[in-house]
Amino acid sequence: MVVSWIEVNDRMQQGYRYPLTAPTGQDFHQGFAPELTPAEMLRLGVFGGKYMTDCTDEFPKEWFAAAKISSWCDPSLNFFGVGASQPLSVWRAKGWIYPDDPRGWFQWYCRYFLGRRLSGEDERQIGRWKSMKRHASQLRRHCEPHDWFCRPRQRQALLQWAYDSRAL
Repeated sequence: MVVSWIEVNDRMQQGYRYPLTAPTGQDFHQGFAPELTPAEMLRLGVFGGKYMTDCTDEFPKEWFAAAKISSWCDPSLNFFGVGASQPLSVWRAKGWIYPDDPRGWFQWYCRYFLGRRLSGEDERQIGRWKSMKRHASQLRRHCEPHDWFCRPRQRQALLQWAYDSRAL
């Protein structure tokens, strides 16, 4: 049952609509258990603060109340103070971008968290999320627990995939 519809009109998407068919933050696919919510990720500092600056109207205002955002990409805003993202052009070239989510995985996750479900695409993105777990294993193998100076780019990348790498 559709609870409500979201209409998107931002710099990257105009006239896109999607239904919310699951309760916010609930009814996730089996095996998909992100450690951070979108609001927590934005508050901690992800994507150099630039990722969501023109589409805040789409998401709950409270997600942005303490978000670290900027009009330009500033890696110092990231929790670990380093850049850990590839340009959108690389994502496109590798085929990682789904047309309904032109900003990539985090946009998909924000919409999924709100309650949008897309058969096929949800499974693809969850598979990509699961494949990031190997980076957590590498941190455990090569770093002392809670040594945030050990592999900060890898820690930041995990944070940007909703893994709480601060706890590793």
